[in-house]
Amino acid sequence: MNALKPHAPRTVDIIIYPGFKALEAIGPLSVFEYANLHLQRQRKGNGYDVRFVSTSAGSVQSDTQMVLHAAKAVSSLALPDDAIIVGARNIQGALENAGPIVDWVVAVHPQINRLAALCSGAFFLASAGVLEGKRATTHWSVAQMLQEQFPAIEVDANAIFVRSGNLWTSAGVTAGIDLALAFVEEDFGRELALDVATDMVVYLKRPGGQSQFSTHLLSQKTARPNIREVQNWILENLDQRLSSTTLAQKAMMSVRNFARVFQQEVGQSSQEFIEASRLELAKQLLADVALPIKKIAALSGFTDDDHMRRVFQKRLGITPKVYRERFATTGINEGNAGAMPAPVGKFK
Repeated sequence: MNALKPHAPRTVDIIIYPGFKALEAIGPLSVFEYANLHLQRQRKGNGYDVRFVSTSAGSVQSDTQMVLHAAKAVSSLALPDDAIIVGARNIQGALENAGPIVDWVVAVHPQINRLAALCSGAFFLASAGVLEGKRATTHWSVAQMLQEQFPAIEVDANAIFVRSGNLWTSAGVTAGIDLALAFVEEDFGRELALDVATDMVVYLKRPGGQSQFSTHLLSQKTARPNIREVQNWILENLDQRLSSTTLAQKAMMSVRNFARVFQQEVGQSSQEFIEASRLELAKQLLADVALPIKKIAALSGFTDDDHMRRVFQKRLGITPKVYRERFATTGINEGNAGAMPAPVGKFK
């Protein structure tokens, strides 16, 4: 943790331009403001000094009716500690009129402690050439375009956010909140980050490796109420033995008809959905909870840690241990397993 001295706030420039996504600018700003409130209550002073910055100072129209004031123009003379470039709905159009931002990235990216791009904002970093040979993410809807236009980048279309050295990229809109919470945790610790997340009534703090397409979201999109109820029941009982017969009974259907309807509604079999759900829970626990891998396998509903390892290898191409090393929050590792309580949820 890089603790800051009182009265020495970290400067953060949120870079906007005409057509920027309003929520992507306001979300991280809110995270840093809530962090300041908690630090003030602890008599530690502000932790962050946040400013909106653009190609020139003045009013900047977002993709909504909201207009924000840019306090200054991007400059290589007075650099912030951290900078966050937000995305746009029409990123190609935005790039045509925001060349100074790309030029600024080229000039200053090695000198900034953390340079982040939210959603399609990754195209600014890509256009500057700083992501070549690195892993990055963006909103799923433009991930293929990013990969096609910049084949030297390893585009992960699934991650919430990705860190490659001092460069950070994130998925769309609310993922910017997750990234800002990761900044707060790195600067002031997990407890403050969770306090801020609680204030904002967001899902605590999703690790960067969490999927843009969660099984919880898939269950909400299912049309038939009985199948949706079965999905929700699965998510609440992942540590149980979930046979096709049990699930069919929950849906009040025959096993054969349930299998056909579930596949039709969800786009995968019930057992595939269960495996994906257990994988998602295991990823969350590996990143956020200091528990042994065997315990996490049990809590997630895998038969044993070897079963969990095979699923990780099949679906992610890495082992649970490597996943934890890559995405674990501050202080989480096998060495301090058992030092932190389990997160809020149904665990037995």
